Amino acid sequence: MDVYDKLTILADSAKYDASCSSSGVERSGGNGSSAGNTVASGICHSFAADGRCISLLKVLLTNGCIYDCKYCVNRRSNDTQRAMFTPEELAELTMNFYRRNYIEGLFLSSGIMRNPDYTTEQLIRVLELLRRTYHFRGYIHVKAIPGADPALISRLGLLADRMSVNIELPSQDSLLRLAPDKNKTDILGPMTAIRQGIRENSTDVVKYRHAPRFVPGGQSTQMIVGATPDSDLSILKLTEALYRNYELKRVYYSAYTPVAEHALLPSIDSKPPLLREHRLYQADWLLRFYGFEAKELLDEGMPNFNLMMDPKCHWAIRHIEHFPVEVNKASYETLLRVPGIGVRSAKRIVAARRTGSLDFHGLKKLGVVLKRAQYFITCSGRRLEGLKVNESTILRSLLSGKEIEMYLPRPKVEQLSLFNETELADTGSRGKEQTSWLLG
Repeated sequence: MDVYDKLTILADSAKYDASCSSSGVERSGGNGSSAGNTVASGICHSFAADGRCISLLKVLLTNGCIYDCKYCVNRRSNDTQRAMFTPEELAELTMNFYRRNYIEGLFLSSGIMRNPDYTTEQLIRVLELLRRTYHFRGYIHVKAIPGADPALISRLGLLADRMSVNIELPSQDSLLRLAPDKNKTDILGPMTAIRQGIRENSTDVVKYRHAPRFVPGGQSTQMIVGATPDSDLSILKLTEALYRNYELKRVYYSAYTPVAEHALLPSIDSKPPLLREHRLYQADWLLRFYGFEAKELLDEGMPNFNLMMDPKCHWAIRHIEHFPVEVNKASYETLLRVPGIGVRSAKRIVAARRTGSLDFHGLKKLGVVLKRAQYFITCSGRRLEGLKVNESTILRSLLSGKEIEMYLPRPKVEQLSLFNETELADTGSRGKEQTSWLLG
């Protein structure tokens, strides 16, 4: 099998991994002997055959795997064509693609060969060739292997810009059912090692100017959505804990795409829950930048997001007692909770009102989406002129078409009549009199 055939197989096997990002890293090309560079604003993008936006050569070292995760196309029990690059082949391929301006970096993952430590050693070999033999200074994102030795994780982290350890499933029960070869400890172990390495390296960089950088782009993870019965609430609670305890840069969500028939998985004919994935990304944004907590957005009474409305609007309608908000006096944190007001527009409001009072026309110029915000704010104690505020009006503004029917109370359905209620009542009383007379 030649390199092109291997690339065809292994690039296709890698397309299901969504945790691919290049932000937050700055590395200059250095002297003339170096190849490539990385800038914090990101790198060039391309598109995979399935429509996903990618910015790197996204490939597996091998799609052979000793694990048998039911949801994975590369599981050992799946009858699929297998391939494997040697570290030398993959390093040379990456450089050839870079020189032809096809790519600006590498996203590297792998199935588990022999055991986690051996697989990690092969990944290290690829990155050592790129960094030290080819002097490649472009962006590299590599997947850490659950269960690998912390010393190997440290070596890998000194060669990569970003690392990720995919949790895949949000609960231990789901792991036992669908990925019996994995466990929570093996997944969280590398996360802990990466977090500790980043903390120690931040101190070293301050003390020593030329200290090597350890995972300067931070770490991320991915969770599969829709493969198990886990609710949005459980996923969001786990996300919140990962950001707080492991200092992750991003948590990615991947709508489950059925790849095989199995009693524990959704039907092969079912569609990926893309809208649910989108709502989780919106909620993730609220956790990271808007000051929300998972328990505010969802609870045991409502454990899943409403697919017809974004999480922020849904929270505002469920907590209408917090509104309206006076934009000329409300704190920055309060403004962030108003639908239609984002991080930038909230900052602009706080800055602009120092020089004078704001009105609705001024808010629009500052980037506020009044179509949503108008129901939840006042300017100098007044609502927008002519605005009618009630639950029905708000829902009709935030939703459209058939979506409204899911929220508004259904009207009482009655049979059409030629008579009004009074006439019917009179007729009924006369009918009773006639009946009594007939019965004599």
